[in-house]
Amino acid sequence: MELQAPPALKPGQLRIIPLGGLGEIGRNMTVFELDEQIMIVDCGVLFPEETQPGVDLILPDFSYLEDKLDRISGMVLTHGHEDHIGGVPYLLRHKQDIPILGSTLTLAFLEAKLKEHRITPLTHTVKEGQVEKLGPFELEFVAVNHSIPDSLAVIIRSTAGTVLATGDFKMDQLPLDGRLTDLRAFAKIGEEGLDLFMVDSTNADVPGFTPLERDIGPVIESVIAKTPGKIVVASFSSHVHRVQQVIDAAIANNRKIVFVGRSMVRNMAIAQELGYLTVPDGQIVELKKAGNLPDNKVVYMSTGSQGEPMAVLSRIARQDHQIEIGDGDTVLLASSLIPGNENAVYRVIDGLTKIGANVVHKANAKVHVSGHAAAGELLYCYNILKPRNVLPIHGEFRHLQANADLAIKTGVPVQRTLLAEDGAVIDMVDGLCEIVGRVPCDMLYVDGKTVGKITEDDLKDRRVLAAEGFISIFVVVDKATGKIVEGPEIKARAYAEDDHVFDDILPEITRALGRAADEGVRDSYAFQQVIRRTIGSWVAKAHRRKPMIIPIVVYSSRPA
Repeated sequence: MELQAPPALKPGQLRIIPLGGLGEIGRNMTVFELDEQIMIVDCGVLFPEETQPGVDLILPDFSYLEDKLDRISGMVLTHGHEDHIGGVPYLLRHKQDIPILGSTLTLAFLEAKLKEHRITPLTHTVKEGQVEKLGPFELEFVAVNHSIPDSLAVIIRSTAGTVLATGDFKMDQLPLDGRLTDLRAFAKIGEEGLDLFMVDSTNADVPGFTPLERDIGPVIESVIAKTPGKIVVASFSSHVHRVQQVIDAAIANNRKIVFVGRSMVRNMAIAQELGYLTVPDGQIVELKKAGNLPDNKVVYMSTGSQGEPMAVLSRIARQDHQIEIGDGDTVLLASSLIPGNENAVYRVIDGLTKIGANVVHKANAKVHVSGHAAAGELLYCYNILKPRNVLPIHGEFRHLQANADLAIKTGVPVQRTLLAEDGAVIDMVDGLCEIVGRVPCDMLYVDGKTVGKITEDDLKDRRVLAAEGFISIFVVVDKATGKIVEGPEIKARAYAEDDHVFDDILPEITRALGRAADEGVRDSYAFQQVIRRTIGSWVAKAHRRKPMIIPIVVYSSRPA
C-alpha cells in the first residue's frame, strides 16, 4: 500500500489504525481515535524469523502515538498470549499510567511480566457482560473460547458506529472449562446493528470446524502410557487447558509433573493460584528433585515448542540441559507451528530423533488443536452478525484474503470488505468504513536492552555475516610515500577454519597497494577500495563467497 498521509480527523469520526497483526501472526495492536481521545486494543510482540538474526522481539511501531500519549484513555487486552500483551512493557516505558483493562488471568500474566520490567501498571479487571467507559468509547466485553482461559472479545460503541473486535477465538462446543464463545451476545449485537467486524483470520483458509480440545486428552494419555522411559511434553507456557490435560494424563499413568522453563513455572503457578489449573497436592515436583524419581514416574512439562534456541526443548536437543533424553524416551510437541518457526522446530525434532527420542507431534498424532476459528465457524459468525463492514485481522495476507472471501460469500459487499496492511488508516462515518491513508508503520526491533536502534540495513549486514562470513585486512602505510610499513594481516570469522587460506592472496594485495602508491594514491579510503576490490575478486573466484570485507588502513610516519 502506497504511503499517503490521511486527512485531518473530523469531530464525530472514528479512526481505526492497526499498528500490527495484519500480514503477520503476531504484534497485534489496533488504535481507535475519536474526538481527540485514543483507545488501544492489544499490544503484542512478533517473534523473529531466521532472516532477523540477533533480534529478540519485534514490536508494533509506536511512533504514531509518541506525540499523542496524553490522549490515550486506556488499553484493552483481549487475552494473555504474548502476541497480544508482550509489547505492553515497551509502550508503558513511554507512559506508565495508561489504564489497562483485561480479564483476571490476562492481567495476572501481564503483571508478572511487568514486574520483571519494574513497572507497576494501572489495571482494571473486567469480565464478560461488563460495560465500561473509556473517554468517548463504551466497551462491552464478550466471552470467547480460545487456547487460553478468560479470553474476551470487545464491543466498541461510539457516536460513529459500533465495532466488534474478536481478539483470538474459536467455537469449541465442549470446552474443558465450559466457557463457550457467547453466540447469544453475538446475535444481540447483530440485531442491534454491527457496523464493523474485526475478526480473527488465522484459520480462515482451513475448511470446516476446529476439532474439540477435549479430544486431545486421551491421545496424550495413550502416548504417556506407551512410553517406558522419560517423557517431555512441550507446549505454550500459557496454554492452561493443554497443561491441565497433561496433568490429568500424568495422574492416570501414576507419574508426577515437573514444570520446566521460567515462563512455564511462573504461568502455571499463577493459573493454579487463581483456580484456572487444578493440581492435586503432591503432584508437582521441582526439577532438582525429579532426578530422585524413576524415569517412568515423571512427566516433564516444558517450554520450547516453537524451536526457540534458548528454551528448554532446544537445549535438550543440543544435549545442553540437565534433562537427558535417549532411547525409550518420548518428546511430545503439543502445539502448532507459528509461521516462520518451521525450520527451527524441525531442527529440534531432528536433534531429538538423532539422540534416540520418539518424537510425537501434530503431523503424526492428534496431539494439538488450534485455538482459532476455521472457515465453518467464521461463516456462522458472519451470518449471525450481518456486519455492514468487515476488517480481517490477525493473519498473514493469505489468511486475510480467505477471511474476506468468506465475508463476501455471506453477503458483505466487496467494497465494504477491507483488506488492509499495518499502518492503514480506516475512517468510520455514519457506520461506513473507508481506507483513507496510511501512517508510517515499521518493524520495531528489540535487541537485548535496545529498542528500535536496529535497522533493516543492520539485519542485512548480520545476514551476510551469518551466511558468507567476515574478513578484515589490516595494513600500515607510510603517509609520505604510500608504501607498506606493516601487513597486510588478514583475520576471518565464519569464513574459514584457518587463516592460512589467504596466504595466496597476500602478495597480490601487497602488489596492488604498491601500484596504487606509485600512481600517487595517499588517501586511506582509496587504499581501502584497492584492498576490497583485490580480495573481493579473489574470494568470488576461488571460493564463490561474498563475505563482508573490512579493510583497515593506518598511517605511520615511520618509513617503510
